[in-house]
Amino acid sequence: MQRTLRTVVGFTGIGLHSGEKIQIKLKPAPPNTGILFTRVDLKGSPAVKATVRNVVDTTLATTIAENGCRVATVEHLLAGFFGLGVDNALVELNGPEVPIMDGSSGPFVFLIRSAGITEQDAPKRFVVMKKALKIQDGNRFIHVCPSRELKITYRIDFQHPLLKDQNYELSFSGRNFTREISRARTFGFLRDVQAMKALGLAKGGSLDNAIVMDDFRVLNEDGLRFKDEFVRHKILDFVGDLAMVGSPVIAHFVVEKSGHFLNHCMLRRLMDGRRHWTDLTFETLDECSSNGVRIPAFGVPEPLAA
Repeated sequence: MQRTLRTVVGFTGIGLHSGEKIQIKLKPAPPNTGILFTRVDLKGSPAVKATVRNVVDTTLATTIAENGCRVATVEHLLAGFFGLGVDNALVELNGPEVPIMDGSSGPFVFLIRSAGITEQDAPKRFVVMKKALKIQDGNRFIHVCPSRELKITYRIDFQHPLLKDQNYELSFSGRNFTREISRARTFGFLRDVQAMKALGLAKGGSLDNAIVMDDFRVLNEDGLRFKDEFVRHKILDFVGDLAMVGSPVIAHFVVEKSGHFLNHCMLRRLMDGRRHWTDLTFETLDECSSNGVRIPAFGVPEPLAA
């Protein structure tokens, strides 16, 4: 069944690129709403829905826009919603981007859990892959294969001693996402951070919200949270982008050196290629089994309110 938040939770954080202090509220929403962002700082409080067609920029982060409402850096919050199986929520914010928090989804997962999650009286929709799809850009590619479950196999290989040939495979569940992926932070090179700041970007960036490296080492005093935190964060970003589909995708994603741009190229081709997938809803677990589908275990929500 679809899920939403049980109550409202609010918080304040810093925008990574704007450097602005931004207030945000996460609110429950009716079934079939999706994740809707509202800019309360703009006249008329325009809204934009998190969908593939509303992605307008993938430079450094994922940005969505519609009806004069533009919101940047949405992927970490969306990954938190997706990881906990939240289908419907209203996100109110008074600035141009979602706060970066610590550079991961961990704080968002904590806040969503603090608000509580409840089932709604409407079935989830699942996008189930039936035919393989591959998109490639040079030595980078995403291969989407039919599968009984949602699985992500990811490889990165940067010209840096800490980032060479990292691999990770995630069999998706709320528990696995929360424990293994949600706390992995965004990362960058000191030289790139300095260049971005010179261009007026990354104004809110610091060692408190990103892993920063020079040519040889991690500059953060506390080091890494995981030995392979870098590839885990790439999976986090991928999950946040995948959330734009608006429904869990049952497929095996084999990903090589991708980023937001290639992720969204794949998602647009996937959504346009209706022959590659079918959409299903299930009233019972037996229906899942009879269709050969193992739906992700998102965790036990609170009972539906009377």
